[in-house]
Amino acid sequence: MENSLPLFLQQLKPLPTEDMQQINAAFEVKYFSEGEYLFKAGGVCHHMFFIVDGVLRIMAANEKGNQITYFFLKAGQLCTILKSFNEGIIAHESIQAACDVQVVVIGKHRLEELYLAFPYLKEMITQASQNTLLAKISTRNAYRGLDSAERYKLFMEQQSYIAQRVSLTDIASYLGITPQSLSRIRKNIR
Repeated sequence: MENSLPLFLQQLKPLPTEDMQQINAAFEVKYFSEGEYLFKAGGVCHHMFFIVDGVLRIMAANEKGNQITYFFLKAGQLCTILKSFNEGIIAHESIQAACDVQVVVIGKHRLEELYLAFPYLKEMITQASQNTLLAKISTRNAYRGLDSAERYKLFMEQQSYIAQRVSLTDIASYLGITPQSLSRIRKNIR
């Protein structure tokens, strides 16, 4: 699949072809299989990913050691552990491939070099990161006050692309219900 990062950036602001080629060349294409970690909690996240195909999940372990899915991110979105990436602090969250994924990735140092060469790029990446963060918050807020069946129905309506690509266990974790409860809900809906 062709790298869609140039198209993504062009939607934010028209860029000269030469600039776009240099920016694109700074990113490395990588593939991850379902369940592979792009970044594990306990370190500083030094990379930013653009999802070309597939779904990533941001997750963390709760006090019992169970993995809890905070967010799903799909193709056409940037992904990093933003606070860790920006401030160089230890992250408590991980980034994992929720299905087979193709991304383009750039290290923080290389991205900062691009910011020097193309000063407008920092504003574009910041805007895109903020848009993704606001979308994640809005999506999560939509689930507040809903019972588990209503959360699942809303998830299926609003995030059907993700629902088709990720495991039911991950969906249950994201919705804050047990896999058994999700199974019952799915059975009752049918």
